[in-house]
Amino acid sequence: MRALNAETLAALREALPVPGYSRSPEQTGIVHFGVGGFHRAHQALYLDQLMSKGEALNWGVCGVGALDSDRAMRDALRAQDYLYTLVLKHPDGHLEPRVIGSIMDYLFAPDDPDAVVERMAHERTRIVSLTVTEGGYHVHPVTGEFDDRSPDIQADLAPGATPKTTFGLITEALVRRRDRGLLPFTIMSCDNIQGNGDVARHMLTGFATARDPELGKWMAAEVAFPNSMVDRITPVTADSDRAILAEKFGISDRWPVVCEPFIQWVLEDHFTQGRPPLQDVGVQLVDDVTPYELMKLRLLNAGHQVLCYLGYLAGYRYAHEAAADKTFVDLLMGYWEREAVPTLTPVPGVDLDEYCHTLVERFANASVSDTLARLCFGSSDRIPKFLVPVLRHQLRNGGEFRRSVLTVAAWARYAEGVDEAGEPIDVQDQLRETLMANAAKQGVDGLEFVANRDLFGDLVDDERFVTEYRHALRALHERGAADTASRWVGQRTG
Repeated sequence: MRALNAETLAALREALPVPGYSRSPEQTGIVHFGVGGFHRAHQALYLDQLMSKGEALNWGVCGVGALDSDRAMRDALRAQDYLYTLVLKHPDGHLEPRVIGSIMDYLFAPDDPDAVVERMAHERTRIVSLTVTEGGYHVHPVTGEFDDRSPDIQADLAPGATPKTTFGLITEALVRRRDRGLLPFTIMSCDNIQGNGDVARHMLTGFATARDPELGKWMAAEVAFPNSMVDRITPVTADSDRAILAEKFGISDRWPVVCEPFIQWVLEDHFTQGRPPLQDVGVQLVDDVTPYELMKLRLLNAGHQVLCYLGYLAGYRYAHEAAADKTFVDLLMGYWEREAVPTLTPVPGVDLDEYCHTLVERFANASVSDTLARLCFGSSDRIPKFLVPVLRHQLRNGGEFRRSVLTVAAWARYAEGVDEAGEPIDVQDQLRETLMANAAKQGVDGLEFVANRDLFGDLVDDERFVTEYRHALRALHERGAADTASRWVGQRTG
């Protein structure tokens, strides 16, 4: 067995594809914040494919970790010369590994924030990309404006502060580029947020305006923020993934990535200083990404929410287990066909009915072993963005909404922290304490959970929602998730 690093690539080439292109920090044109599994299974793969074709060799990635928790990723990648293995898990159990080399450097901001700022301020950097999760944009959940309440954000806004946050680091780099007469880099969000580029623009310029109103105006006018839709199911890497990679392919990789075969990236072609020829490896370059992103957010992402809480409460622990249960599949299909799809406009080149059936197949891929706990993670960032817009649309237009309300009730029941077998649930959410405290007060049909206007706005004032929510919550307590889901299948609102 060989440890993965630059010296072992030649020997590993016999077992799997490896980078055949040159790699050095001087070849980086992209600085990326949030080097997790998804970035390494998605954007970094597309770049690796281009480089393997002899293209985009000056568009390598310099990863950045802005959080203390990113130290582990820094250490793992540094030990392997920033190489890692990506393993596609096919439904039939077939594994397809590939060593990725497009990440060529990694900087850890807590140790040296100025090095991060200077890397972005260097003329070689033309894109700064982001996968910082939905919660990393500091969006106020009700007003939609920049939320400056974070202590770290407040510290970064202090005069003369050494930047610590992603927003502070990026803004300081743009200030230095402006002062040096360099064009600004493009800021490219790859997070699961509707209008992710627009959100990044609004929040980052909000931060810049709080620091200096003129800086905010300059950033809004001069910096490009293309919207994008990204898609690939990428579960958390398990020790078993490392063991299989070592056993079957003879590779010792500290932090490989596993994912499904499906991949999609739809990107608006709006960049200030050029971009890699991403269209050469299947990226869809479009004028308006909105139809694609709404399709993905309200079907795939919200579909995961429909599945995960009910499935977990019913005793399942993996997405493929719940997706093999006809009751849950029927509930999902009913949500998609009767509640979510009616909120969408036509999507160019996509048959939405076929897309939904493909989603079931993707969710049911047992080889991926995607945990329901991962899908339940960070619900306070997901439900308001993925599901609540569907619910509001249907209430406003007289459409069906029963399955959406059941999903909200299932989240509330999940947040009580105990499943139907009496086993504790490890609720992972930045608002964990508030969510669990409200869930503990709700009883069988209370409204404490959905009275949180930061998450649900004025839904609690809508009698139709309240009536259906109380009905769903009572059913979950009295009948359990599986029986409740079965009773909801095929039923119409009202």
